[in-house]
Amino acid sequence: MTASLQTDVVIVGGGPAGLAAAVALGRSRREVIVVDAGAPRNALAEGAHNLLGQEGVSPMELLARGRSEAESYGVRILSEVATGASGVLDDFTIEVDDVRIHARRVVLATGLVDDLPAVPGVAEAWGHTVLHCPYCHGWEVRDQRIAVLGRNENALHQVMLFRQLSEHVTFFLHDAPEPTEEQWEQLAALGVCVVTPRVERLVVEGTQVRAVEIESGRQFAADAVVVAPRLIARTVLYESLGGERTTTPYGEQITADARGITAVPGVWTAGNAGDLSAMIAVSAASGLMVGAAVHGDLTAADLAQAVRARRVPSSAAREAENHAAVFSDRRHGIGTRSNGGEPPIPPHSMLQ
Repeated sequence: MTASLQTDVVIVGGGPAGLAAAVALGRSRREVIVVDAGAPRNALAEGAHNLLGQEGVSPMELLARGRSEAESYGVRILSEVATGASGVLDDFTIEVDDVRIHARRVVLATGLVDDLPAVPGVAEAWGHTVLHCPYCHGWEVRDQRIAVLGRNENALHQVMLFRQLSEHVTFFLHDAPEPTEEQWEQLAALGVCVVTPRVERLVVEGTQVRAVEIESGRQFAADAVVVAPRLIARTVLYESLGGERTTTPYGEQITADARGITAVPGVWTAGNAGDLSAMIAVSAASGLMVGAAVHGDLTAADLAQAVRARRVPSSAAREAENHAAVFSDRRHGIGTRSNGGEPPIPPHSMLQ
């Protein structure tokens, strides 16, 4: 039997963005349901970095803390996967197995998937000694032998950033475009060795990279490998609600404005689903701002509804009740005032 839940806001995705939005909404006394399977993108990483006050915290510990904080404000968390979405503003439905969640607003904090290069060894060491972000994990491989595996035009940018962390950087051109003359000069100036044959595989022991092997079978010793994954936001639910995913040079995402508002009325996005490059702190900030924006939108809608309700003509009985409440002690100019001699103030009056 299918169960039905009603809420103000349903948030799909319980990472830093989704949970930050949930906390903001929960603290504003909104009814919120978060749908999240509990498998964050960075689960393989040993620690989260550049997160002020929580440097190096385990991603799973961060998730647990965030859930606990959200629940302390009345947020309900369903540890499930959202399988479908439909509806329009004020009447959305998110499907979760045998549960249908009906909500006035939707926040998609669904994150993204890293599409890794199809090179043996990359997936095995991903998140440990195969990296992509110098800010997330660069410090941990400082001064080590770093190999940059070229995949697209972004590879040279990665070379420059990781060269700041180590003097031992080798650029494997692989699928990256041929450098221009200016770029060759830049690489030479940085002392970066460039290997042009394609990479055959990474030599990995457990999750530790040992070497990069090229087509000829020659191996180059390495302690870490830098790759450029194609970043694919989870847009299935957004498209089910009538939205269209946006393709960029780096991947696919949901397009939204600075407040997270998408092209679909009543649907917001937060975190990596709308910003492929957002790190944890940025994603959390995004979630906070989206939560505030959604609350503001609901507040305006609630106010408009209250005004409409007030303008509806009263029945004769209601009118009589209102008349009695205001004038019962002042008929014919006489009567007893129960409030110390002062006439009652009509509910709609303004104090001057």
